[in-house]
Amino acid sequence: MADVVCVGAHPDDVEIGMGATVAQLAGRGVDVLLLDLTDGEPTPRGTHDTRMVEAAASAASLGVRRRTLDLPNRELFDTVEARTMVAEVFRAEKPRLVFAPYPIDAHPDHIAASAIVEAARFYSKFVKTDMSGEPHYPARVYHYWAVHLRILERPSFIVDIGATMEAKMAALACYASQFAANGSNAGVLSWVRTQAAAWGALVGVEAGEPFYAREQIGIRDVRDLI
Repeated sequence: MADVVCVGAHPDDVEIGMGATVAQLAGRGVDVLLLDLTDGEPTPRGTHDTRMVEAAASAASLGVRRRTLDLPNRELFDTVEARTMVAEVFRAEKPRLVFAPYPIDAHPDHIAASAIVEAARFYSKFVKTDMSGEPHYPARVYHYWAVHLRILERPSFIVDIGATMEAKMAALACYASQFAANGSNAGVLSWVRTQAAAWGALVGVEAGEPFYAREQIGIRDVRDLI
């Protein structure tokens, strides 16, 4: 069972938004599952088989598990079917924490993925249902930043990722079909570094990843604040 489930609309979404945090969690012995709702295809240089190989390599480099559902890329919607599929993963894995894409985005799949996760969290606690697994309600849902809009939103918290930034970049490099082989995305990896430095600067560290919470956040020890 996973302590943490990180959901993305496509393979590489989680790595872009929170790959360094995933590496940090895995390095501390946390069981993390990356859950892709689609295979991300079609893309200009990718295929289903290529994307699956790349996604598996990325997960292995981060030290985490991965699962890909068969919902349709470019046609991802917040449906009962999609909610049920994700809820069944939650019921099987029983995570305490769930991460999802930020809900405001230019990419419709990212918006839908965020909505699906929020609904699936509620669905997963149903008792009288045909869903597999036992009822479970993840304690917290947080949203990571991997948006296509040119906007900035104030994070609820920023994770110091100075020690795992290179693990994030190595995981992203696994997606050769999306970056190295696709000229239109040539600047994405440098943009990821720039963004991490900017977020980190806000809290006085080398690099950071921002997260957003709809519910209030509690901490057990004020010394965890930086």
